[in-house]
Amino acid sequence: MEPILQVQHLTHTYSVGTPFQRSAVEDMSFDVYDGEFLGIIGHTGSGKSTLIQHLNGLLRPTSGQILLHGKDIWAEPKKIRDVRFQVGLVFQYPEYQLFEETVYKDIAFGPKNLGLDEAEIDRRVRTAMRRVALDYDKLAQRSVFELSGGQMRRVVIAGVLAMEPQTLVLDEPCAGLDPRGREEILGLISDLHRESGATIVMVSHSMDDVAALAERVIVMNHGKVAMDGTPREIFSRGEELRAIGLDVPQAVELAQKLREKGFDVPEGIYKIEEVRAAVEAIVGKGGRHA
Repeated sequence: MEPILQVQHLTHTYSVGTPFQRSAVEDMSFDVYDGEFLGIIGHTGSGKSTLIQHLNGLLRPTSGQILLHGKDIWAEPKKIRDVRFQVGLVFQYPEYQLFEETVYKDIAFGPKNLGLDEAEIDRRVRTAMRRVALDYDKLAQRSVFELSGGQMRRVVIAGVLAMEPQTLVLDEPCAGLDPRGREEILGLISDLHRESGATIVMVSHSMDDVAALAERVIVMNHGKVAMDGTPREIFSRGEELRAIGLDVPQAVELAQKLREKGFDVPEGIYKIEEVRAAVEAIVGKGGRHA
């Protein structure tokens, strides 16, 4: 599997030369592989949002590089806009950035900026709405401000998808949503990855969301990579995660409590369905203890 994005010795320092100078990201290096689902977690202030704003050129490194298909995205600064069409970024609380009169116009905004003709714009809007489960006939001409929070967020995601990026970067995609809206957005993201094979990078404070979706997890701590591995590898290091101010998925805690009560629950479990399967196996054996 080839890397689509490469972060090489990235440092970003704010307020350089002032008493408030600080590095939000410091000497970070990792690759993002084509088609993978990468979760990024870290405590508040660990540099997650600063990091992902470098991935499509919204921020320029103080030092280090971001490579897209092996090329420094800042090699030709005048072409940085092209990078943003290839790496789509959905901000936290993106619905606050909606501004067009209708759902259709908001989703069409990006494709119009690509200079596409009306027929291609229309195709992209319809395709994007279908991919995020928004009914074109019912919603295309509606005001975005008449929609639910979950629907508004899907409009924003559709607007990014309409630019047909190779990589989709999501910053806390479920922040502020009620349980139903959260479930809908997580299902949407899962379907997008499965059906399109797109590369997805998702920042989240929810260990359960990352456990449910990510194939690989990077843990950030004070602007650096603290851990990098599969969810099973990362969430088996519960004590280390807690030491840097993070939690573990509920399934990990539940599995540990069952072990403490003497049940033979395998190590490395991190998904609820795995706990459920382990409990069913125990019941099938007559509830025998370890």
